[in-house]
Amino acid sequence: EYPKEGPAKQFFDKLDKFAFYEDLALYEETLDSSDRYFFKKLLSRFLEKSGMNYGQLPKGLLKFHKYEKGARTPFEEHWVEGCLYALQKDKNVNIHFTISPQFKEKFSKLEKQNKADYEKEFNAKLNLSYSIQEPATDTIAVTLDNEPFRTGETNEIMFRPGGHGALIGNLDKLDADVIFVKNIDNVVPDHLKEDTVTYKKLIGGLLISLRKQVYSYHKALDGEGVSKKQLDKMLTFAAEQLQLKLPEGIHAATDEEKKAFLLSVFDRPLRVCGMVKNEGEPGGGPFWVKNSNGSESLQIAESSQIELSNPAKKAIFDSATHFNPVDLVLSVKNYKGEKYNLLNYLDESTSFIAYKSSEGKDLKALERPGLWNGAMANWNTIFVEVPLATFNPVKTVNDLLRPEHQ
Repeated sequence: EYPKEGPAKQFFDKLDKFAFYEDLALYEETLDSSDRYFFKKLLSRFLEKSGMNYGQLPKGLLKFHKYEKGARTPFEEHWVEGCLYALQKDKNVNIHFTISPQFKEKFSKLEKQNKADYEKEFNAKLNLSYSIQEPATDTIAVTLDNEPFRTGETNEIMFRPGGHGALIGNLDKLDADVIFVKNIDNVVPDHLKEDTVTYKKLIGGLLISLRKQVYSYHKALDGEGVSKKQLDKMLTFAAEQLQLKLPEGIHAATDEEKKAFLLSVFDRPLRVCGMVKNEGEPGGGPFWVKNSNGSESLQIAESSQIELSNPAKKAIFDSATHFNPVDLVLSVKNYKGEKYNLLNYLDESTSFIAYKSSEGKDLKALERPGLWNGAMANWNTIFVEVPLATFNPVKTVNDLLRPEHQ
């Protein structure tokens, strides 16, 4: 029976608007439209392994957008974005995807089928690489009474992936000078890419500009004879451009104390984070955070990290003016070209407990410091407002019906 209301009705009402419609139509032809279970069976063909398997496939492999030449997955949309803002002088575009191991073959197959067409269209050489979240970073799940959660017929203790913060190890293994980071589903069709590309270039340009100055100061501090005037100029840069809260009394400190402080803050990875105006989306945002040593720093905080049962803290979180769309550009090397060990700059104390379920039972899961939260806690951080048009996530299939995905 045709659904009368809700998301299912919206899905079937506008079925022909989806980029995967032609694929689903092939399954539709195999069904009897007079069958009272026709729509239920069609939905089954859409979601289950015997059909299109959209209920299990990762977002990167789902058809998101229609084009005259056919439909594109987010996987392919990122190839196009890379060609538009990360094309190097030698025409190389390096793109890295973190994926689940069971889908590696499907990603590789799509790459082999279509990559050459995109390289020809954009006069580029696409270098795609992959990694998985290491099983060694999985964390134990427990019951609500803090006993090990056991699962299946074998009653084995359950281990769960430790959240996206576990990917800091994957990031650390990349040999790159500047790295752009974003979520797989935050893509738009070509006719709406202009804002995305423009602001990727802008935050990348800001990173390079700030890094150039950091490199200059860091190199000078490693040398001899830095004057008091130069040290004070560096402190001003750290406070005004890097948005660092300077230690109390630093301006009255000795030159050696100033030099030691400045070396500690300039000798770190640097990130510029695009932020959009808060429109009520669930998730995190930019905040000043007081650290365990009493210092304050700019951090991206998730709702699950904040004690929302505390009215005062909830009020602060709810009053946030901006939201984190995961739009980062990173510098991970020092002025000598030496790569930082990114595992040295995380804050282990920002791990948090998430409430999940399995087999109909509630459980608690330990998640490692989030990739752009605690895993980058001790980086130099700059927040920049970017337009809401650059943030177009797909959390449910019907989000693909929004104008920004049509």
